[in-house]
Amino acid sequence: METKGNLMIRHCVLLKFLPDTSSESKQAALEGIRDLPSHIPQIISYSVGFDSNLRDDNFDLAVVGDFKNTEDYLIYASHEKHLEIISDLLAPHLASRSAVQYEL
Repeated sequence: METKGNLMIRHCVLLKFLPDTSSESKQAALEGIRDLPSHIPQIISYSVGFDSNLRDDNFDLAVVGDFKNTEDYLIYASHEKHLEIISDLLAPHLASRSAVQYEL
């Protein structure tokens, strides 16, 4: 992967849960994601929240994280706690995921 210098990276993810996902599973996913900054010091800023249900075609959950540079984002992306949250709390319940990383 090409590194583009030391510009900050913003990571944005939109998640859509499967229709039969329980509210308990959704809440556990939210809490697991929100806890990641306590495990991954490379996260500068992190925001996680459920959709406000203003439109029917929106995703269910959004995550926005800021990182000092590309290297710090890549550490986060491959961090064992991040991968654990994905495999245990998200993957079994996801219908769709969309993401983008961009330079600030």
